[in-house]
Amino acid sequence: MVSVTGGAPQTPRVLVVDDEPQIVRALVINLKARKYEVDAAHDGATALQLAAARHPDVVVLDLGLPDMDGVEVIKGLRGWTRVPIIVLSARHSSDEKVEALDAGADDYVTKPFGMDELLARLRAAVRRAEPAGAGEDEVVVETDEFTVDLAAKKVNRGGRDVRLTPTEWHLLEVLVRNTGRLVSQKQLLQEVWGPSYGTETNYLRVYMAQLRRKLEVDPSHPKHFITEPGMGYRFER
Repeated sequence: MVSVTGGAPQTPRVLVVDDEPQIVRALVINLKARKYEVDAAHDGATALQLAAARHPDVVVLDLGLPDMDGVEVIKGLRGWTRVPIIVLSARHSSDEKVEALDAGADDYVTKPFGMDELLARLRAAVRRAEPAGAGEDEVVVETDEFTVDLAAKKVNRGGRDVRLTPTEWHLLEVLVRNTGRLVSQKQLLQEVWGPSYGTETNYLRVYMAQLRRKLEVDPSHPKHFITEPGMGYRFER
């Protein structure tokens, strides 16, 4: 399923996963001051247990955990939930960012970080996971291989719902709403991730690959998700 069920609650719940007590303490204080409910875990196993028990609306995850790599936590979560995951890590290399995004993370913030920026990204992640509001146009876009229901936030391929993360869905939605038109890299980044993301083109590369893998018959020769080199992407029926 791609629909985000239940909608975002009035008080979003955040799961903070980090083995540095001072970072956890700072996040808990700042999040609670902004009326978030917060759970905290200091290792990957506890994080997976808390996620299953508490069903957070967003996860803030450090990659350098004492018992397992954070990428394994992402993969464990993605086995059953589409909850937005914001990686918080001292790892700065592009390859490590791509690995985390490819595992299913929605965003990547490097340490040291500004609390205001992290909170803005967290709010954006929660918004991306919200279901469509009442009264939106019920638009269904059909291709030969799959159907996109924009109102229900569902994709069906071969009679089965396709499982997408909130970020994958948002990227698909922007492209589908602009069927046949080139959407620039900057526009996609800003619409899906936010106004401060105009240059993070590696995000697009990873997520477009994931959409093609899930929806194209031949992902290496895409028919529907077309790259315009150096410019952007276009969705064709």
